[in-house]
Amino acid sequence: MILPLDPAQASAATELINLVYRESEKGLWQDGTTRTTLAEVTALARAGELVADLRDGQLAGVVRVQRMPDGSGEFGMLAADPARRGEGIGGGLIRWAEDFCRSRGDHTMRLELLVPREFRLASKEFLHEWYSRLGYRILRVGRLEEQYPQLAPLLAGHADYRVYTKPL
Repeated sequence: MILPLDPAQASAATELINLVYRESEKGLWQDGTTRTTLAEVTALARAGELVADLRDGQLAGVVRVQRMPDGSGEFGMLAADPARRGEGIGGGLIRWAEDFCRSRGDHTMRLELLVPREFRLASKEFLHEWYSRLGYRILRVGRLEEQYPQLAPLLAGHADYRVYTKPL
């Protein structure tokens, strides 16, 4: 069941997001760097930008859905419980995000994918292929330091961010 994330679940969501990103972005960030904080997740939950997939009363996945200044929808912070791989959690959250954005009149969905420049990361290649199968296409590639200069010092090396879009 996909529902807005209750701020009371913010701690569990923060742990899940950081766990998933720590594993999927290994080598991309300096040791000890986390994807998010409890304060950020709590604020996003209160703003109604986080939804959760609850299964058997437990948090199975989470995704952030927001409207961009150009009126497109965007999903990010996608995280599914690694112990539940193969249950369709990530795909279900993406479908929910697309349906939600379509229902409010958005015509385009977008996402960003951070990719290291100096080495291949299997998780990023998997995501690129998955998003491509779902109909997302690369709109542009930028350097992380240009778009998010505050994050650049936390990187272990250089990285690009890819912006993908899909018509809704």
